[in-house]
Amino acid sequence: MSMDTDILIAGAGPTGLVLAIDLARRGIPHRVVERSERGFPGSRGTGIQPRTLELFDDLGVIDAIMAGSGPVPTVQTWEGAERSEKWNLTESADASPAIPYPAARMLPQWRTVEILYARLEELGGRVDFSTELTGFTQDPDGVTGTLRHADGTEETVRAKWLVAADGGRSEVRQALGIPFTGEQVDSRPVLIADVLLEGPDRARIDGGHWHMWQKEESGFVALRPLEQVETVQVIAGFADDGKDIDLDTEATPEALGRLVAERTRLDLTISEVRWASAYRARMAMAERFRSGRVFLAGDAAHVHSPAGGQGLNTSVQDAYNLGWKLEAVLRRGAPDGLIDSYDTERTRIAADVLGLSTHIHQADVGNGGGRWRRGKETHQLTLGYREGPLTRELRRDVPEDALRAGDRAPDAPCQDASGAPVRLFDVFRGPHFTLLDLTGQAGDEPSAPELPDWVRTFRPQDPEGHAKAAYGSGLFLVRPDGYVGLATDDVRDVEAYVGLVAGAA
Repeated sequence: MSMDTDILIAGAGPTGLVLAIDLARRGIPHRVVERSERGFPGSRGTGIQPRTLELFDDLGVIDAIMAGSGPVPTVQTWEGAERSEKWNLTESADASPAIPYPAARMLPQWRTVEILYARLEELGGRVDFSTELTGFTQDPDGVTGTLRHADGTEETVRAKWLVAADGGRSEVRQALGIPFTGEQVDSRPVLIADVLLEGPDRARIDGGHWHMWQKEESGFVALRPLEQVETVQVIAGFADDGKDIDLDTEATPEALGRLVAERTRLDLTISEVRWASAYRARMAMAERFRSGRVFLAGDAAHVHSPAGGQGLNTSVQDAYNLGWKLEAVLRRGAPDGLIDSYDTERTRIAADVLGLSTHIHQADVGNGGGRWRRGKETHQLTLGYREGPLTRELRRDVPEDALRAGDRAPDAPCQDASGAPVRLFDVFRGPHFTLLDLTGQAGDEPSAPELPDWVRTFRPQDPEGHAKAAYGSGLFLVRPDGYVGLATDDVRDVEAYVGLVAGAA
């Protein structure tokens, strides 16, 4: 059967859109289908961690993300109608040239989706909204999917690979029969909604704070004005009475307005509920992220407690890890082991992050219902692939605390060959590999052998020593997703590694 596209992506949330953007800039034919009419409408998934900001820098959306977002607000606790104490929910990274985005940002998920979709359109891509993947089969050469459109018509599409980014209840994962195991982190239901908040006390709910009532007997409530819009996010907890929240009755403006007024004891009303959802915090992970020619990514592969702001961030990093590997297999004849590394690398990361999210949630419960400060471990800057199958650390006598192959590639201000100022992130930006030459050899010619055009060599001038401080000495081959794949002192190792990711070894 002839192929209609190379990659079929089911789901146009942040995960599916990041993958589509990465494929579009690589010139890889793909198709994105989304069952909803137009993207995700709610604010869930608001925290964007520093490592994800670096991803957005690479994909060309960082200016829009920074312009539309805001810092993590200071928590303002209340006791009834009176303000109590303030405290910082998050900790920033240490100021350093290696970390250009040291602090998390807050942005409603619907706005993140809008920004990503606009970028996809800039690159010539699009999403088929109101189009649902209702079934698929796979064979050794590809995947055949059945799509259902809004008018009920069906379409058959043939692709080389299918990526399921269709959420925590992923129908693709269920059809594959991949176990999705985990546990309930908290049995108490939570209601989250985006509302228009009014009333005489509305001015007291200012946008500089995350307002929390944590000591109310009927349950906690939190109010946070969302960034650069008129809506306010409401988060309300309920006792575990074995019943699910009925959004039709409990998320109406009247019902939710009564709840807010009763728990805050402020003169507040809700005139409109623009979006609402309910959940019980749980964690679960798929047994594997690949089955033949089908991949699981994002919530289809792992779901988290929202505590710590890890879910969306881990999800888009899945897509960032997968995109360049799909290109290598499709365009450069890379071996199946390269594409298999997606499963190996991302399952390890997901398991670690799930543990972190669960720990933070439990710490919140044990510290007054949400008083646990999120530390630097939530930034995802220290996550990496040191034990991954694509990692080669071949230098000798590397200091214990030094950067190693498998680590995130740091930024550094330096100069190019002409003496013009440049950041390493400027050099890395794009779909290519970068050979960073920090051997300190004299001369203008790179020390590496002739390399394919998808590997760019850069020998920085480093008058302030920032690159050397971040990396040490050697040759560093930086992957397109911003991790050091190879660290070596021997130029011959570079050729061997390039062969590893291009099917020549």
